[in-house]
Amino acid sequence: MKLRIPTIVGLAVLVSGVAVAQTDVIAQRKAMLKQMGDSTKPIAAMMKGEAKFDQAVVQKSLASIADDAKKLPALFPANSKTGGDTAALPKIWDDKAKFDDLFAKLAAAATAAQGSIKDEASLKASMGSVFGTCKSCHDDFRAKKS
Repeated sequence: MKLRIPTIVGLAVLVSGVAVAQTDVIAQRKAMLKQMGDSTKPIAAMMKGEAKFDQAVVQKSLASIADDAKKLPALFPANSKTGGDTAALPKIWDDKAKFDDLFAKLAAAATAAQGSIKDEASLKASMGSVFGTCKSCHDDFRAKKS
């Protein structure tokens, strides 16, 4: 009986550790996705004419988007389908290749935009592919807010 108690305790610690890790990865991806959304806000304001074009802000925002897009696929492991108040749809894991490809496309689009945006006109011309990729992911893989 003495051997079983440590085994049971060890198993309980392991299970609780998995639950914490699952919640942690969901929290990490939510934070990174929020950061990505925050990076789009100044660009959107410039495109709407609500803010003056600022090349440095555009470059910094696009670099952040590209960097986050490269990191995010790893934050959707199979054991993080539920919990942590996630808006991730099960479709992510059913079509993980498409989901991961959207992040690769987003990183490439943001990087390409960094090289082509020089003024307000080029900003408006270049951001469609970046924002369009964001929209595709939201439409296909994120639960709608009610």
